[in-house]
Amino acid sequence: MMTILKWAGNMLLSVFKTRQQLLTENLVLRQQLAVLNRSVKRPQLSCYDRLFWALVSRFWAHWSKALIIVQPQTVLRWHRQGFRLYWRWKSRKQKLGHPCIDPAIRNLIRTMSHANPLWGAPRIHGELLKLDIHLSQATVSKYMIRNRKPPSQSWKTLLNNHASDLVSIDFLTVPTATLRVLYVFLVLSNERRSVLHFGITDHPTAEWTAQQMVEAFPYDMAPKYVLRDRDRIYGSEFRRRLEGMGIEQVCTAPRSPWQNPYVERLIGSIRRECLDHLIILNGTHLHRILRSYLVYYHGSRTHLSLNKDAPIERGKESPEMGKIGAIPMVGGLHHRYTRRVA
Repeated sequence: MMTILKWAGNMLLSVFKTRQQLLTENLVLRQQLAVLNRSVKRPQLSCYDRLFWALVSRFWAHWSKALIIVQPQTVLRWHRQGFRLYWRWKSRKQKLGHPCIDPAIRNLIRTMSHANPLWGAPRIHGELLKLDIHLSQATVSKYMIRNRKPPSQSWKTLLNNHASDLVSIDFLTVPTATLRVLYVFLVLSNERRSVLHFGITDHPTAEWTAQQMVEAFPYDMAPKYVLRDRDRIYGSEFRRRLEGMGIEQVCTAPRSPWQNPYVERLIGSIRRECLDHLIILNGTHLHRILRSYLVYYHGSRTHLSLNKDAPIERGKESPEMGKIGAIPMVGGLHHRYTRRVA
């Protein structure tokens, strides 16, 4: 740097010198450079010296004639190196992608997936939406704890028209600790996937099933259609009672449970999320367990078909409402996450 400043000062002083003085000074300097070139095989040049010659080569056409210490090809190489370094700096990689999520949210996702091994990414994503935490479902899947058990397969709905006027019915069999079999009669509303009524018996008959329908729809609240399979339990007494209530029966094809998907899905959810993890003692015990599960099912459990909402609509909770806390449900088998005031 001092060399460049000294050279610039000499250039300013050369303006006031005569031509003879300049020629003499130039001759003397060239003689000294010749001596230096003979005595020093490879002079040490700083970055400032290289920058100086790279700039001079851009603005002075006869720069190579005045170059003695190094070869002109060396200066060209310095210029190319500077060009590469400049554009490498200008084209450096910027920080791309989405910003990292809060570690507290990552820990919350792992806690949810660990405490609820039956939940998949859509269920956890639905819970986070209710807590006013907006992430993509792919992000939730990325930070979940992986379980060995594969997720349950999805199902397709068949009947979308007249959902508000359609209910589905079916029986669920439950073995008990005493090797008996209990039958659970389910009445499901297809509009909001809510269980309107359930009854438990160890000896189902057509009369008992018809009475369950009357208890499910009192005071002329019967739907227009009911979807059922072709089980013999729906005998003449059952059909006669439904005709008296003004309900039209829609029967599925033989051995085609996929034609009654809503209630079949409900039965599968009850088994996977509740009954498969318990030993039922008797009818009273089963009634208490199902009632506890349906409280969670209606008020807390998010559904894919309901845009990740519960049958009883859940409002969003903003961060201003407090910290996130877990409420055990169904004996701790599932949890509801809500914000509580600290």
